Amino acid sequence: MTAPALRARAISKRFGPVNALSDVDFVLETGEVHALLGVNGAGKSTFIKILSGVYRKDEGSIEVGGEAIDCRDPKEAIRHGIATVQQHPELVADFTGYENIFLGREAARSGLFSRIERTDLSRRANALLKRFPVDIDLSKTVAEMSAVEREIVAILQALAGDHIRVLILDEPTSTLTEVEKTVLFRLIDTLRQAGISVLYITHRLEEVMEIADRLSVFRGGRMVASMPVADVKAKNLSLAELMLGEALDHVFPPRAEPDAIGETVLAVRGLTAAGAFSNIGFELRRGEILGIFGLVGSGADELAKALFGAIPVEGGSVVLKGHTIAPRSPREALKAGIFLVPGDRRVEGLALTETSIFNITLANLKRASGTAGILKRAGNRTASGEFAARLALSPPNLSMPVSGFSGGNQQKIVVAKGLFAEADVYIFVEPTIGVDIGARAKLYGLMRELSGTAGVIVLSSDCDEAHGIADRTFALYKGRQIAPPDGLQTRNQLLMAGIMGELHRD
Repeated sequence: MTAPALRARAISKRFGPVNALSDVDFVLETGEVHALLGVNGAGKSTFIKILSGVYRKDEGSIEVGGEAIDCRDPKEAIRHGIATVQQHPELVADFTGYENIFLGREAARSGLFSRIERTDLSRRANALLKRFPVDIDLSKTVAEMSAVEREIVAILQALAGDHIRVLILDEPTSTLTEVEKTVLFRLIDTLRQAGISVLYITHRLEEVMEIADRLSVFRGGRMVASMPVADVKAKNLSLAELMLGEALDHVFPPRAEPDAIGETVLAVRGLTAAGAFSNIGFELRRGEILGIFGLVGSGADELAKALFGAIPVEGGSVVLKGHTIAPRSPREALKAGIFLVPGDRRVEGLALTETSIFNITLANLKRASGTAGILKRAGNRTASGEFAARLALSPPNLSMPVSGFSGGNQQKIVVAKGLFAEADVYIFVEPTIGVDIGARAKLYGLMRELSGTAGVIVLSSDCDEAHGIADRTFALYKGRQIAPPDGLQTRNQLLMAGIMGELHRD
């Protein structure tokens, strides 16, 4: 009987008094796409870090192709045939695709005076494309590439060694459009046919049913379920309930009652930004959530940044609580009372090397500081701790650098930063990218809570999210606003407006 591509037995890992993993058994078959599921803090990140050599296991054993291994660092994991593509691959923007693929392995022969032959790099890259056919121009720089092309380069970089048997993909579609996701899934299917096993980590549960052969669910540091995806479909099981260990009645909180809708907080008229969007107009009232659905390229991200003063506008007006404002920078927007939770939290929302306390208090230094601008350290720690508890930050370590948190918990820190800012308008862009189903429900509940005292705008490329959370909606399509006077009423109307740019009757 052929040994599986990877087998883990009784894996355990502790961090001080915390059991991150307890007696985890796991099998990955050859040529299988295996989805790994679990809410933030369930243990899946710890497990893949052990497999990829970032962490050392405390107990248990790991085999690759029937051979026992013990990876003490990522290089050793790669040597044993396990490669990992992180959620945010580190690529050199000014280098070409093929230069990135062989970064650190440019010379065919090692040595102090080895020469880098770019013609040879190109030849080696083309040979790799013959093994894993995909439509991509590797002569372009990474800066010129789309999100899916960058993901493909990262995957090819991981597979550059002929001996790779196991590929770990961590949230590979978090920044991809639906069309780009299809391109990536074709490549994954090619890998499957080539006999490479893929361990696929995602919070997008619909993807599991589309791409995976099997799935395993982590909860509380233990493996609580492992089964073929076909069985999930046949038995009509709820993946969300498997992950949470309880019935999931409502992901989205109830919509606001009509008498809960208050005065207009924000009025936008004819707002225009060159090359991004034109003639955008809406009113946002206290007590409600406005949902805006727009695909990549629709102008949704640019609209959020224009309202936050991060990009200039060339026409139109913005009235906040009865006063016309024209923020020329995020600092001016924050001072006026507008807070943005950006779509790219790592680049635009967080200082990754700093602590949670530093990040949470950064947007309201007036509140964070006392006499003569001296920081209120005790008060800031107390306030940050209260927000962390309210958002169920895991682990609740306020002194740890933000880079050490999972993507979902990093998003919670950005939201806590917004709470500390005490804004009148909160703008959420792609609020649940990389966030598990349990944390999503908490974030949606918090948005509804915020709408009681402030105006809330949610801009999302997920139509179900924009429609499910909002009281009123409209769509953006190629920089144009698609909406009747009273907003789009149904999910299908919103979807068709966002993908076709036209109003349709259900």
